[in-house]
Amino acid sequence: MNLYSNKQRWKIFLLIVAMVIVAITLWYSNHIAEGIRIEERQKVKLWSEAIKRRAELVNFTQQLFDQLRNEESKKALLLGNAYNIISDPTDQQSDLTFISSYLFSNTTIPVLIYDENGKLYSSLNLPEGKESDSLYIDSLYIAMKTKNKPIELTGVGQRIYYDDSRLFTLLQTTMDDLINSFISETVLNSASVPVLVTDSTKVTILKKGNIDTTVTSSPDLLQTQLARMAKDNEPIEVELPGQGKQFIFYEDSQILKQLQMFPVYQLILIGVFLLVSYLIFSTFRKAEQNQVWVGMAKETAHQLGTPLSSLMAWSALLEAQGVESSTIVELNKDIDRLNTITDRFSKIGSVPELHEENMTAVLKEAIDYLHSRVSRRVSFSVDAADESITAHLNKPLFGWVLENLVKNAIDAMSGDGKLNFEVSEENGKVTIDITDTGKGIPKSNWNTVFEPGYTTKKRGWGLGLSLVKRIVEQYHGGKIYIKWSEPSRGTTFRIELRP
Repeated sequence: MNLYSNKQRWKIFLLIVAMVIVAITLWYSNHIAEGIRIEERQKVKLWSEAIKRRAELVNFTQQLFDQLRNEESKKALLLGNAYNIISDPTDQQSDLTFISSYLFSNTTIPVLIYDENGKLYSSLNLPEGKESDSLYIDSLYIAMKTKNKPIELTGVGQRIYYDDSRLFTLLQTTMDDLINSFISETVLNSASVPVLVTDSTKVTILKKGNIDTTVTSSPDLLQTQLARMAKDNEPIEVELPGQGKQFIFYEDSQILKQLQMFPVYQLILIGVFLLVSYLIFSTFRKAEQNQVWVGMAKETAHQLGTPLSSLMAWSALLEAQGVESSTIVELNKDIDRLNTITDRFSKIGSVPELHEENMTAVLKEAIDYLHSRVSRRVSFSVDAADESITAHLNKPLFGWVLENLVKNAIDAMSGDGKLNFEVSEENGKVTIDITDTGKGIPKSNWNTVFEPGYTTKKRGWGLGLSLVKRIVEQYHGGKIYIKWSEPSRGTTFRIELRP
């Protein structure tokens, strides 16, 4: 009893130690992951603040460009007025020196002057090499006509078409490139953080980064992804000139997620390794136990053989000397019993032959032998739903099972009580319920009682029920377990055999 009591304590202790190790591993891994998460969130926060500041800078730059555009328009109007003054033949009194200087100081605003017949009269500030390119001039004329209202020179019947200055156009092109590349840079600069940029509806994807294409190609998966990102982090709202309101969704990086799952995968791998190791060593241990069982059984049968032969000779001698026949009969019964026991031990380790036997007859035969050898205060009874029920078994070995169970039951009843055998068929199996009125078995020991070494007796070896389980399950392909037990009321062992 102490052996298995200590074994259970060691199991509990090792389980607690394993749980502590697992808890420490998970805590430490989560601690590292949390540190990385905090650091990553700080970087993402700085990144989002930078996005907002860049958006503000872009908006401010656009405002400056709008002001510059207004100034350019005013400058073009001044140029038109200057042309009107110079071309007015009726105005001979004005000082045209300043106006001429202003006209010739225009080196940035492209100008096309057409006469009253719609023919090109003159051009100013066109790109180098484009002054004689009629296709370029025609397209520029259309663009100027569309963008700005022409200036009428009433005195000479000419029209002046103008465009934004070359410097302003260059700046505007740069500004457009900046706006167009803003979203791409936002995605690229997010490092390993998954990013989705949507329009104001939060449905249409404008840009993506570190996101699988299978997600963006499926509307359902995309909405699930956006909902998860919005739940983890508040989307960053930005508004760009000509682009409208946009939202930037982001979540934890894949590296961080993998790090969070790493201890789980690690523990699973360790668990699988330990399970496989346990199964391998358990197989080896069972094989060694089987060899020990077989060796002990064979040696016991061998040791019993010599005194049995001698006892048989003594029985014949006593019978020849005229000893009372009843004594000789009982002596021969015990000799036959010893022969049966020897036969049982010799069958351990070999494949026994199973025969179809009537269960009621087998039980009554075992009871008849035991009844005269146990306390008279123990009563036996056999109940069979059908006395013709049969099962495949090896009679000597199964008799051994019944003897061990009966002896344990009598010990549990302290030699005074009732022992009932009930035979029935359930779910295609033959069941034998053996019920005593003993002290019962605690539920915590229902499985332990079948382990080698478990015993409640001071001089017991704890091999009886272990041997019973081995005979029933390994040699008969059946099953034995405790069906019911209550303290001070008794215990029911159930044996299941194939019919």
